[in-house]
Amino acid sequence: MTDKTPSGGDIPWGPPPPATVPPGLEHFPVLITLPVQWGEQDGFGHVNNVVFFRWFETSRIAYCMRVGLYGQEPGQRGGGGVGAVKADLILAATNCDYRSPVVFPDTVVVGARTIRIGNSSFTMEHVVYSMAQQRIAAEGKATAVYFNYAEGRPQRVPDSIRQQIEALEGRSLSD
Repeated sequence: MTDKTPSGGDIPWGPPPPATVPPGLEHFPVLITLPVQWGEQDGFGHVNNVVFFRWFETSRIAYCMRVGLYGQEPGQRGGGGVGAVKADLILAATNCDYRSPVVFPDTVVVGARTIRIGNSSFTMEHVVYSMAQQRIAAEGKATAVYFNYAEGRPQRVPDSIRQQIEALEGRSLSD
């Protein structure tokens, strides 16, 4: 089963996109909707900070699926532990700026977009929008490196992936 993003593209995996794009998320080509779970709250009665990074990761994986990074090339990825991983993404850095606490019950819309493609890495932005609050609850960035596990070093992001990212974003992003 595939879902459609508000812009009409297929996401072969992941939570569904929202029916309408919340304000401030118009430039995020991949959006997913996630329910806030009771167990995601901590002793202070709000969603724990670690959960935001999981939400970022889920949107990043949906984005990567969309541009052909996961499961598209035989031998490139293990696919759930089957076969050897030759080259894949490795997270080099991530951060989160919290704007507003999120509490149960709520639904969040999480967006992902790429803002830069370097030689062997790219930088993504993430956003978490609280439907209950009708505002952005958190924003963050992540730097992912295309890593060759067999050689133990970074590798150039393949041209086919660069082209898919730029097509999805609708603009050139290379350094």
